[in-house]
Amino acid sequence: MYGVINEFKHIEMPQMLSLGTNMFLSLPEIIERLSLGNKCLLITDKFVENKYGKEVKIILEEGKIETTVSIIEDSTLDEVDKQISVLKELGTNFVVGLGGGKPIDVAKLTSFKANQRFISIPTIASHDGIASSRASLKGIGERHSIQARPPIAVVADTKILDNSPYRYTCAGCGDILAKKTSLKDWMLSHRIRNEPISPTSVALSEMTVKLISENANLIKSHSEGYSRIVMNSLISSSLAMCVAGSSRPGSGSEHMFSHALDSIAETPALHGEQCAIGTILMAFLHELDWENIQSIMNTIGIPTTAKKAGLKDEDIIEALRIAHTIRPERFTILGKDGLTHEAAVNVAVKTNVID
Repeated sequence: MYGVINEFKHIEMPQMLSLGTNMFLSLPEIIERLSLGNKCLLITDKFVENKYGKEVKIILEEGKIETTVSIIEDSTLDEVDKQISVLKELGTNFVVGLGGGKPIDVAKLTSFKANQRFISIPTIASHDGIASSRASLKGIGERHSIQARPPIAVVADTKILDNSPYRYTCAGCGDILAKKTSLKDWMLSHRIRNEPISPTSVALSEMTVKLISENANLIKSHSEGYSRIVMNSLISSSLAMCVAGSSRPGSGSEHMFSHALDSIAETPALHGEQCAIGTILMAFLHELDWENIQSIMNTIGIPTTAKKAGLKDEDIIEALRIAHTIRPERFTILGKDGLTHEAAVNVAVKTNVID
């Protein structure tokens, strides 16, 4: 059905995926099994450091692993350079990224540039970059996705994730459901531009959407261990990107819409929330069953309108209008010229994203 993405290629994936209750306690054992050494740089932010960082540091040091905690302010290239300097000064053997997207992305690129391995420890299930080789960092005025290396291990503690703010879990589900349209964009580009496509990557991404869609009520119920479903989906989505060698299976026109919102909204919503709204809009353009997608999102509790996401109607329209300029090299349903103002209003109104 598809052209092969590459006849021969290198695919890097995590060597170990550890998901379960009290998984933090297994860190020293995991590090020993992976032969990473006994000196690590733990990258996190202030909030997570206060909540979990001290505990993780104690666990590591009780396992005879000398640990230095480094607090980041934001996910920027300057921050990465700062962490590399700290790493070289300390002579650490490996890096640990603890927290949400920002600490993990900084740890990912820091370790890549320093030619060391890193462990990804997510404390919220808000995005699908936790096990991917892509690092999303703030560049000059906008956010860029940079090729790095996937973590050697992902350690996800469901006890922590079950009790994390539900809004972030909803955002993670939104990032997964976005694959509905990102895959359509990829296949469209394959047909029109003969862009190579990976059937394995497509299958993995489709599985993640199915997993979230079929368990929407269970996720909403907050049953014990519910975060395992979301985390499994996020990890699988990361692996799909590893197989593809790019973010193509997980990022299409809906992500371009979200990045456009980031650049114009005074107070952007969470990445996954914006991607979810973008998915509804792009599903309409792809002539998919956008109402069904919207229904699944409503069941889980993902914002499906500008008002629910705390966004302005005019920002939705403007983001729709300029989304095609975000990644002009990536062909999507938006084409080269994007939507006119009138078409953007029509799409947003018909999908009930704006009143």
